[in-house]
Amino acid sequence: MPFPGRRKRAAPVDWLVVGLGNPGREYDGTRHNIGFAVAERLRTRWQLPKLRSRYRGLLAEGRAGAAGPRVAILMPQTYMNDAGRSVGPARGELKLPLDRVLVIHDEIDLPFGEIRTRLGGGLAGHNGLKSLKASLGGADFHRVRVGVGRPPTTDPDRVAAYVLSRFGESPAEVEAVVDAAADATERVIAAAAEDAGDQT
Repeated sequence: MPFPGRRKRAAPVDWLVVGLGNPGREYDGTRHNIGFAVAERLRTRWQLPKLRSRYRGLLAEGRAGAAGPRVAILMPQTYMNDAGRSVGPARGELKLPLDRVLVIHDEIDLPFGEIRTRLGGGLAGHNGLKSLKASLGGADFHRVRVGVGRPPTTDPDRVAAYVLSRFGESPAEVEAVVDAAADATERVIAAAAEDAGDQT
């Protein structure tokens, strides 16, 4: 059985995997860019081609492993708060239902290194997710929430400075979190295939 909606709407891929972050070298290695890091790890793991400019972002398409589903990895280059301007058009052209969009993002309400997955739910004040909801017409997309910890303050300016700062943890610890989040992404995709009885 194909993925739901694939035969009906001739979707060119089965999943749109979105890593959230901000473009520019000054944001490399920051907490807010953990989604980019995980997306790049998946691109390498799945041996997808080089990223190319499309949908106001960087896109790579291929299979999630030798016999896995067809995927498109997208890293919006619009800045976090306008990520929907990239993801909305991509999802529209790729003809995917909302529950075949998976978004990887930083989560300050989780301790560093904790990773949780969910389908839909609240946005927890995350501006990138707010932009996606507005552009996608709903919030019922998959999320891989990567814990980056929270500063000891509720001051919005200090919280913003915290997520835009680089990790204080060791590079090895950050790499382990990136790998764990990539693993979690693969589990979401595999579980959806099992639930639907997909054969790819």
